Amino acid sequence: MTTTTKQYWREHVAAIKSQVITAKSYAQQHGLVLSTLYYWQRRLKTTAAMPANPAPMAATRQPSKFVSLHVKTPDNYAARPMVTNCTLVLGAGVRLEMSALPDPQWLAALARCAHGVH
Repeated sequence: MTTTTKQYWREHVAAIKSQVITAKSYAQQHGLVLSTLYYWQRRLKTTAAMPANPAPMAATRQPSKFVSLHVKTPDNYAARPMVTNCTLVLGAGVRLEMSALPDPQWLAALARCAHGVH
């Protein structure tokens, strides 16, 4: 986008404000596409609201909502038949998609963590 394009639309938007006319009427009078005029009104308004050199924001660390879970796999885990595409729905929009059915002890530990029991 060139400065002249931006300036062209800035002048049209300013003319609408100074003439106290609707954008639709102004667009019809000047042969402009109304949706393009609305686009430039929003764009110029957004650009004007943003500072030229915004102050850097300090990084803040939010506490994690995830629980660390470490479960040892029993030796007989490999002997069990594998099931593909296992999905656990934990609620609140949380889904775990796994390629194999997890071990029952792992599921029990997950359930305890989900309920806040350690």
